[in-house]
Amino acid sequence: MDLQLKDKTALVTGTSAGIGLGIAKALAGEGVRLAITARRRDKLEALAQEIAATGGIKPAIIECDLMREEAPATITAAALEALGHVDILVNNAGGSRAFKLHTPEPQWMEALTLNFIRQRQIADLLIDQMIARQWGRIINITGKSEPDGINGAFCAKAAMHSWAKGLSREVGKHGITVNCIPPGRIHSEQILRNYTPEYRQWQAEHEIPMARYGEPQDIADLVCFLASPRAGYITGTLIPVDGGLRRYQF
Repeated sequence: MDLQLKDKTALVTGTSAGIGLGIAKALAGEGVRLAITARRRDKLEALAQEIAATGGIKPAIIECDLMREEAPATITAAALEALGHVDILVNNAGGSRAFKLHTPEPQWMEALTLNFIRQRQIADLLIDQMIARQWGRIINITGKSEPDGINGAFCAKAAMHSWAKGLSREVGKHGITVNCIPPGRIHSEQILRNYTPEYRQWQAEHEIPMARYGEPQDIADLVCFLASPRAGYITGTLIPVDGGLRRYQF
């Protein structure tokens, strides 16, 4: 299937490793011109070189810490300067850690900023130029909706889902879709750091119907489809990619 993505442009955040890196490589493989951003410039340089070496267009590199107050303006300005316009925004950057019952306010603000506020701000800065072109895609890599404890990221991701649904209602008439993808257990630096090989094997065998952890490519394949003109009638959705791990019905 031709996804009709050749020469489209995309800004992908959190591309230094894991899911974001996989998404960037997959979009580049479809002929998309990219701006990639993360904190670790060496990782971004390596990704850009790999994309160019495999026949893709070398991405523009934007080294930036998303927690900086000026990050949304810095990232979007650099992306627009490099690409001319941004057709596709993939909000992938984020991070999660468990909270105690009484967690200090700065940690709550950090979680909300990293996992919702910055994504909303970046989208807000890019939406008008999408409206002007009457075409756009906003794809948010989010998180699960079954909190098993207090976690600032869970709360932020829930806000992301609500915001994305509301935004989709506002911008659909302009040819812009807004969707969320909550990943399941996808191999990444964070997964390898947080879970032992023994636990990963046990969970794959006992809790995941597909009997394996996912790979970044599993997320990237859906991102490419949702980013394409072929997915123009899919918006306001929440589509888990988790091998059947989660038990909710909608």
